[in-house]
Amino acid sequence: MRTVEQTAVLVVEWARDGRFAEIAALFAPPLRAVLTAEALQAAWLAETAGTGPVTDLGEPSSEPLLPDLIRVSIPLACERGQFTAVMSVDSAGLLNGLRLAPPASDPWAPPPYADPDAFEEHDVTVGSGALAVAGTVTVPRGNGPWPGVVLLSGGGPFDRDATTGSNKPLKDLAWGLASRGVAVLRHDKVTFTHAAEVAAADDFTMTREYVPYAVAAVRLLQDEPGVDSGRVFVAGHSMGGKVAPRVAETEPSIAGVVILAGDAEPMHRAAVRVVRHLAALAPGPDSDAAVAQILRQATTIDTALSPRTPRGDLPFGLPASYWLDLRSYDPVATAAALDKPLLILQGGRDYQVTVEHDLPLWREGLIGRPDVTIRVHEADDHLFFPGTGPSTPAGYAAAQHVDAAVIRDVAAWLGGAPSR
Repeated sequence: MRTVEQTAVLVVEWARDGRFAEIAALFAPPLRAVLTAEALQAAWLAETAGTGPVTDLGEPSSEPLLPDLIRVSIPLACERGQFTAVMSVDSAGLLNGLRLAPPASDPWAPPPYADPDAFEEHDVTVGSGALAVAGTVTVPRGNGPWPGVVLLSGGGPFDRDATTGSNKPLKDLAWGLASRGVAVLRHDKVTFTHAAEVAAADDFTMTREYVPYAVAAVRLLQDEPGVDSGRVFVAGHSMGGKVAPRVAETEPSIAGVVILAGDAEPMHRAAVRVVRHLAALAPGPDSDAAVAQILRQATTIDTALSPRTPRGDLPFGLPASYWLDLRSYDPVATAAALDKPLLILQGGRDYQVTVEHDLPLWREGLIGRPDVTIRVHEADDHLFFPGTGPSTPAGYAAAQHVDAAVIRDVAAWLGGAPSR
């Protein structure tokens, strides 16, 4: 019988050779419920589009997670960079978790615009019951009253900092804003803390993923000493920005909404565009297969989606319930119906949520609203990391921080918005 490290090495070798169906045969039921061979292939394509093909496998390292579960990490060297394959392997040799991560060679360091002496932090529990999650409140020192904001991360199982390799963009935002007189609450996502429970839920939706936790976080922040309860906002990044208007629709006490690279285009159609973009960076049979697969899955959502549609026929292994919820939700129309100010920020180099495809939808749907502010940071990518040249997945890996200009924009807007 193979050791867990031998299993992990074999998985990486199969991925390098395009044998994704064989990897999927090793999935344990919890992972099989949320990840298909096609979704894994698309993730591998996205990673190697920036780094180039894998050229060498480093030594695997392992650590126990549970009595019968081991986490194995394998560093991978590529033609133009590197990344790490991280797997959870159980005692039967089955994969319970699999992700591709940028190398975390540099520890996170505070951005130059953050002053750790200007604020205090403490942990909180967001939500109640078995699916509660942990969060952190960051409050400026002094008496206030301070405006407050709840941060929502993008799609995927992110922790409260939206950790990506050695980068922590939501921690950048929290510390930068708190240094400028804004109280912040950020929290782990339910898909991060309770991955197995979410995987087993065939009725999971974007609304369930975000809204109850965001509302609970808003109410916690409103009760925080020193916070102006009439000026607590919600700020979402990527899918968090997409869902932020629904959060504000659900909780009328929210003072306003900040949308950071929030997608307005239907997600399944945007996925086709993004996969085509990545395929163009690394052309070949695997790329062509990934494009064909996402096209079939997107067509299913447009023409044949029902509560009984199998996950394998849909993008990213998400259940039909998730796509039905997404298909019925119009973030722009929901935002337009809100009697609340909005700040919309977009990165000019973002290839995931773009100035060509998404921003025009926000502009058109919110035209004539004097309480809507839209700004484009031309040098920024999807994570609002500034740079030059075309953005690629590999661009997220280098240690860096959210653009200081974005911190200034958000802080000034939150501080200047009127109390409700």
